[in-house]
Amino acid sequence: MNLIVAVDKNWGIGCNNKLLVSIPADMKFFRETTSGKVVVMGRKTLESFPNGLPLKNRTNIVLTKNPSFHAKGAIVLHSLEEVLEELKKYADEDIYIIGGESIYRQFLPYCSVAHVTKIDHAYEADAYFPNLDEMEEWRITADSEEQTYFDLEYTFLKYEKK
Repeated sequence: MNLIVAVDKNWGIGCNNKLLVSIPADMKFFRETTSGKVVVMGRKTLESFPNGLPLKNRTNIVLTKNPSFHAKGAIVLHSLEEVLEELKKYADEDIYIIGGESIYRQFLPYCSVAHVTKIDHAYEADAYFPNLDEMEEWRITADSEEQTYFDLEYTFLKYEKK
């Protein structure tokens, strides 16, 4: 199972249910990486998308505690166990965890690959991703050249569980 995330230098991922920054090359990488795949997210992540609609050309799975929540075009489930059971129908390498914070934390133990866009800037954030650099079992196996978007510097990193 994979996860894909953009983090700032403090591993912040969002503020007020919005991404910290929108970098076109990162959005393109996300689109190309997850297209035709399975994406797992929380309700608030789904609601943060344009018109609150599931992502096109992907199997969208939403985990929410709200039993009356429905999303047209998405599979809505209510527990980690239900999601893990549903995910058995798909190839492990085709599954991407896409947030938010609590979803990342719940699924991190089940993931073996993490695609992290690391932005060299500290934003005001209220949602964070666990710092993989401080976790012994994760190591960087690939990294891009430093990229620049206006005055922002960032790199694409691939972490794998040892």
